[in-house]
Amino acid sequence: MARQVTRLAAFLLVLSVAWAAVWSAPLLAAPKDKGAPGKSAQAKGAPVAPVLGMVTVVEFGADYCPPCRLMKPILQEATREYRGRAAVVSIDVTLHQDMARRLGVQIIPTLVFYDATGMEQSRHEGYLDKKALYAELDGLLGR
Repeated sequence: MARQVTRLAAFLLVLSVAWAAVWSAPLLAAPKDKGAPGKSAQAKGAPVAPVLGMVTVVEFGADYCPPCRLMKPILQEATREYRGRAAVVSIDVTLHQDMARRLGVQIIPTLVFYDATGMEQSRHEGYLDKKALYAELDGLLGR
């Protein structure tokens, strides 16, 4: 009986270590930066957000996120509809984790709305439908 308890304890120990190793690692790690030290984020292809001189909505999302995928056509339409008046920027958090962290993004999708001076005016976490998105942009544009 003692031998079975010892085997069971050893098995549970191995299982718990394996479980901890799997769940403590990032599920979707961003690719390692192989750029030269001292290069700016701009030089590495990081998106420009907010776009100064223009009302801007920045969407933080990822390809694996279902609500983000649902919003993609809405954001593409808004890009066309507001061309020249407002900028729509999408940032993939798996590629730009540092930017998302710096701006306090905790869930995706997160939409951050900026006025033309680059000041954050509002933020929305989760899915946002077309009507609400357009209302927020129109409000920032003074319509």
